[in-house]
Amino acid sequence: MTFFGKTGFVRKQEILFAKKLLTWKYENSGTGLPDDAALYAHAQQVVEQAHVIAQKSGKNVLDILKELRK
Repeated sequence: MTFFGKTGFVRKQEILFAKKLLTWKYENSGTGLPDDAALYAHAQQVVEQAHVIAQKSGKNVLDILKELRK
């Protein structure tokens, strides 16, 4: 089992965290929640973008995800 990398444990946890944030955001905005597959795909895109931003800025991905939530 890989711990890091695109299919590793840490990445999967980041995606699940992003999915929870997206679910929360959809619920608070009052819009309908998309199906689970679409939500998971959106969370993957958010995590990928966060990693690109983290590489460019030298920040932590978790901090970037929290900023995106705001």
